[in-house]
Amino acid sequence: MPRQLGELEDAVMTRVWQWNRPVTVREVLEDLQQERSIAYTTVMTVMDNLHQKGWVRREVSGRAYRYTAVSTRAAYSAALMNEAWSKSDNPAAALVAFFGMMSAEQREALNDAVRIVQRDTPEQGAEEPREEPPEVPSAGEAAEGEAGAGR
Repeated sequence: MPRQLGELEDAVMTRVWQWNRPVTVREVLEDLQQERSIAYTTVMTVMDNLHQKGWVRREVSGRAYRYTAVSTRAAYSAALMNEAWSKSDNPAAALVAFFGMMSAEQREALNDAVRIVQRDTPEQGAEEPREEPPEVPSAGEAAEGEAGAGR
């Protein structure tokens, strides 16, 4: 399980993920310099560290390396959420609390994701009717559920 990226690692990976193509240290540097003062060697070290940690692969292009993300930001986020959830002593309560923090748009995105996963999961038995996915509770419903989770 990957550890959470540091602030500068995340800033670099954000660009690699957004651009979705092989990038050079110089390209990342120039984009980062629009937000902060940073040295070429700092960006080069961060990108080398990301390579050593397995976040990016690199190939030689002339006198420089071109770096490409090994996985997506979505996969990274999912792995972090899974790790945090798996460390909970009460996973159901953790989910209820998490749902309570979600905006309406986030809950709708979660409902869409549940529908996709259920649609793409092979059915257990041909005769069994497929159940509809459970709806994610609203913030008020989630708070009520969390209060009752400890009972």
